Amino acid sequence: MTAPPVRFSLPAPAKLNLFLHITGRRADGYHELQTLFALLDHGDTLHFQAADELTLSCDRPGLPVDESNLVLRAARLLRDVTGTDLGARLHLEKRLPAGGGVGGGSSDAATALCGLNHLWGLGLDEDRLAGLGLRLGADVPVFVRGRNAWAEGVGERLQAVELPEQWFLVVDPGVAVPTARIFGDGELTRHTPAITLPASLGAATLERFHNDCEAVARRLYPAVDNALDWLQREAGNARMTGTGACCFARLAGAQAARDLQRRLPKNWKAFVARSTQLSPLHEALATLRAQQDPGPAFNDNAT
Repeated sequence: MTAPPVRFSLPAPAKLNLFLHITGRRADGYHELQTLFALLDHGDTLHFQAADELTLSCDRPGLPVDESNLVLRAARLLRDVTGTDLGARLHLEKRLPAGGGVGGGSSDAATALCGLNHLWGLGLDEDRLAGLGLRLGADVPVFVRGRNAWAEGVGERLQAVELPEQWFLVVDPGVAVPTARIFGDGELTRHTPAITLPASLGAATLERFHNDCEAVARRLYPAVDNALDWLQREAGNARMTGTGACCFARLAGAQAARDLQRRLPKNWKAFVARSTQLSPLHEALATLRAQQDPGPAFNDNAT
């Protein structure tokens, strides 16, 4: 196998919570959840380049590139636990909204862990990387593992699931919703009865579920309320992802999603995305590995 390339780029895909039930609250204040993660083919991109120092830059003005950014925290955590003194120049190409509930920061961190594990030749397996990811945030492990997943606990207990391919229009209402504000609200529903993983996870089954955070987000953020109302009128199956602010609707296909995007109210933002069985991050990593290890050379003199 040849050495890892000194420069490459990897995707950091978005996710949707197709539903989110809050089933209780633990003694430490964290909430017990049940949710279904769907990974999308749209997201950020993280660029890697071997370097002596560890630095981060970003194309979005105003986005912190210091220790408050999960990418840099993930990189430093990986260096600390492995003892490596290698560096990297990281550049984040940001497409996903901050505070949007689509997993932007968590996905960026997961891509940093997986990409630097490759760049630095550390050889950590998926379980070890997912464990490090959990130290950064409850949503990071699902991106490290790269499969659609049924999640419980605080979101860290994952069971990979097969989901039908679906197309979504995801609307960004233009506000950032702090998770702590939603979970700290006194009117948040915290006692939805726990359910078991359904045998089928088709669209009809998912319609029986809901997002417990929606009512609070609607009340606190009129932009979220407006986005959900518009999507419900236009598509009929509107839902908020995570603790907000992004809202989404399932459409019959790519064309239907783009048609609806063209009817978006002025000054709103939205993107069209398809759910995937395997994360684009893992597809890209597999391609990188294949390029490094092309297999045994063909022997022209073989008889």
